[in-house]
Amino acid sequence: MALTLYAHPFSSYCQKVLIALYENATPFKLAMLGPETPENGAELARIWPLTRFPVLVDDGHPVLESSIIIEHLALHHPGPVLLLPANPAAALPVRMMDRIFDTYVMTPMQRIVGDSMRPASNRDTTGVAEARALLQKSFGWLDAQLAGRTWAAGQDFSMADCAAAPALFYADWVEPISDRFIGLRAYRTRLLARPSAMRAVDEARPYRPLFPLGAPDRD
Repeated sequence: MALTLYAHPFSSYCQKVLIALYENATPFKLAMLGPETPENGAELARIWPLTRFPVLVDDGHPVLESSIIIEHLALHHPGPVLLLPANPAAALPVRMMDRIFDTYVMTPMQRIVGDSMRPASNRDTTGVAEARALLQKSFGWLDAQLAGRTWAAGQDFSMADCAAAPALFYADWVEPISDRFIGLRAYRTRLLARPSAMRAVDEARPYRPLFPLGAPDRD
């Protein structure tokens, strides 16, 4: 069955799905979204009127939302890397950590980035301060949770790590992870050394000038 992914490589949620695809060398076609390919944007709008991405189309069937896309891949296009355990009880910690990274790292990070794109007169200084405070609380919690673990939910790379890689990659750009969170910083380093995540980062590298807050000269 043919897989087409409507995505942009600089998008954090798109990177989450790309990492899952790269982990298992799953064949797919990238329908690049951007001003250079308006036809792909028009097709995405036809498939999903909210035009949020990524969207996976599997043999004509659209699959929405990054976590659901990865679960769909695990069910219908499994590979040697089990991104979600088959045992329902074992899968719960993976799903929980996936939601933690999306909700308490990715979302506040995007809130800060989004605010920077507003006119100065419309900036939400209170909202940004709240987002930064939430990131710091999340960093502390994650640092404690990761003690003794190689990956987010244990010793095996999973969907939670697909979520963590772009979340922590960009979060550290907007609210640097303190040196006191030694475990979390080491985990971020392990993530970015993973070949699938490294590939996603490298493919997004040409778009770094688009980062509204200015991309740091690292990573």
